[in-house]
Amino acid sequence: MQILNPPGWKRPKGYSNGIAARGRFVFVAGMVGWNAEEKFETDDFVDQFRCALSNTVAVLREGGAGPEHVCRMTMYFVDKQEYLARLPEIGAVWREVMGRNFPAMAAVQVVALMEDRARLEIETTAVVPDGGGEAGGVPDSERGG
Repeated sequence: MQILNPPGWKRPKGYSNGIAARGRFVFVAGMVGWNAEEKFETDDFVDQFRCALSNTVAVLREGGAGPEHVCRMTMYFVDKQEYLARLPEIGAVWREVMGRNFPAMAAVQVVALMEDRARLEIETTAVVPDGGGEAGGVPDSERGG
């Protein structure tokens, strides 16, 4: 996988401006913070964030992928201020579940989500390398970051 941050641009925190990758795509639908039985165990934003990321990783694993293969992620939040106020906790959860992988990312505040108790929803695209060994099938010599 090649990180795309143009020369002279300030390096983004917690995401990449772009990613280039080759391989098999794994698409993960919007995941919310509920359990495998589609029941919410909490209304806490950070706990739902952890659960939604864990759900994402579970679906990735079914496709033979992991957090290291995630190239793109879109997060939808019902409350931008809640997200911003909890950034330190969100960062800690991210590192716990996703490691130090920072995909191209968008974060969007929405009026509501389809599940009334959901505080957020996360949609993800991953690319599993064709030949294995190198993330996203891009040789080490072509990687940026």
